[in-house]
Amino acid sequence: MNMIKTLAAYIKEYKKPSIITPILMIGEVLMETIIPFLMASIVNDGIEKGNMTHIFVTGVLMVVMALCSLGFGVGGAKFGAIAAMGFGKNLRKAMFENIQTFSFANIDKFSTSSLITRITTDVTNIQMSYQMLLRIYMRAPASLLCAMAMSFFISPKLASIYLVAVVLLGAALIFIATKAMKYFQASFKKYDKLNESVQENVSAIRVVKAFVREEHEKKRFHKASQDIYDTFVSAENIIIWNNPLMQFTVYSCILLISWFGAQFIVAGDLLKGDLMALLTYCMNILMNLMMLAMIFVMSSMSVASGQRICEVLEEKATITNPENPVMEVTDGSIRFENVTFRYSKHSEAPVLDNINLEIQSGQTIGIIGGTGSSKSTFVNMISRLYDVDEGVVYVGGKDVREYDLETLRNEVSVVLQQNVLFSGSILDNLRWGDANATEEECIEACKMACADEFIESFPDKYNTHIEQGGTNVSGGQKQRLCIARALLKKPKVLILDDSTSAVDTATDAKIRAAFKTAIPGTTKLIISQRISSIQDADRIIVLDDGRVDGFGTHEELLKTNAIYADIYDAQTNGGGDFDEGGDD
Repeated sequence: MNMIKTLAAYIKEYKKPSIITPILMIGEVLMETIIPFLMASIVNDGIEKGNMTHIFVTGVLMVVMALCSLGFGVGGAKFGAIAAMGFGKNLRKAMFENIQTFSFANIDKFSTSSLITRITTDVTNIQMSYQMLLRIYMRAPASLLCAMAMSFFISPKLASIYLVAVVLLGAALIFIATKAMKYFQASFKKYDKLNESVQENVSAIRVVKAFVREEHEKKRFHKASQDIYDTFVSAENIIIWNNPLMQFTVYSCILLISWFGAQFIVAGDLLKGDLMALLTYCMNILMNLMMLAMIFVMSSMSVASGQRICEVLEEKATITNPENPVMEVTDGSIRFENVTFRYSKHSEAPVLDNINLEIQSGQTIGIIGGTGSSKSTFVNMISRLYDVDEGVVYVGGKDVREYDLETLRNEVSVVLQQNVLFSGSILDNLRWGDANATEEECIEACKMACADEFIESFPDKYNTHIEQGGTNVSGGQKQRLCIARALLKKPKVLILDDSTSAVDTATDAKIRAAFKTAIPGTTKLIISQRISSIQDADRIIVLDDGRVDGFGTHEELLKTNAIYADIYDAQTNGGGDFDEGGDD
């Protein structure tokens, strides 16, 4: 019930066509129900009695009824399509908008492929089901009841055959549909797997080709596709019993009605035209019953889809604005006070464990540590991509939970470890940092990020088209564009999460030198695996297993911190950075 209430809220401006459609469908049913009765009248009172006037008048009336039925049917189809397509549009919009509010913790609950399936396949199922609800859900029961009522009006004895047939066939069809339902419900998770296979293969096609894994990916896709095929075949192996049961029932009813009807005619208890009408109503009743069985199957699929959609719609963002948010970040100072964080409340060991440190505004801070030492998690706390479990993170002297989210994230610019560019021109991508940035400002940001040199080598320069995901630029070029995009925000805190790993050390040094001169007042946090990228920082944080193992200058850490000294020795005694002086 709660699911229906949630989904119904998105009908919104399509309530009017949603009301008009079933009214038109009932009108169509009434016209179709009266036509067989008029046909019987033509036979009984026209042909049998030789009354041409009655035949003509009734025939004209039948034509009018048929045209009205056609008009109601066309109108119902039109308004039903408007209502259903609009409903689907609203659901997709609402889901997409809610996903935009999700924190990283919310996103972690859903896989990307699952969200894609929910916003496409599941919404399409609900959309189709809603159109069937407005048209066939209304038409089939109404038509069945009207035909049954007319049958009992003509001959209660013969109509009893329909009643028995409807009960028996209805029970059989519901049993079949119930058995098939579990297969349809299972199919959605398999659609998720199929979408996941396609998405990963397309987005990582270069990796696939580099490792000659095409055959592996083909097999993986084939397995996901085969699973869906097998599921639907299993469902169809049950559903196929609908047709033989329906045909057996229809022909049995026709034979019984013809047999008993002929006897009633001979006995004078039934007219010939009435028998013809009863046979027409027979087909009408049983075909509508078949339609109801298919509706039942479609409904079972829609219930599963509806539940998956509601999970997304009802998911509440774990990170929201406070009641009276602070709308200004005064400076780029950062302080961690007894900060502990877990991705899951059920985890025993925290990801960040009792972090305490203070960073002055305008400082350059290096962050280093082994894989899994929680470097990215540490900086994610600053822009409130996650909320701490214990303790407080301060930016500009205030708890990050006191700020308006948009204000905070505009002032704390993050270049994430996984760099993402969007389809469009280079300028379009850069203006994600500042939608109103001029071309000159974009060029200046690119010069600071050392991106201008390769952009100028492109034929279309800053109007060069970037493919989805930035597949037509190298890793180093992508990183520099992302850094330039972040600089356009003119933030008070700039976080580079291993964002220069794909550029050579010479270019890395140029970028850091540009930061010193161009944005001296901005607090800069640089995560890197290379000592050379952070050794000139004002201070360096050494993280180990979610704890601060050291915090000091390069020289201090060499003397006092074993982890830092080991990393330094490994990199310098090995001959330095291999890419020094290189290109990309």
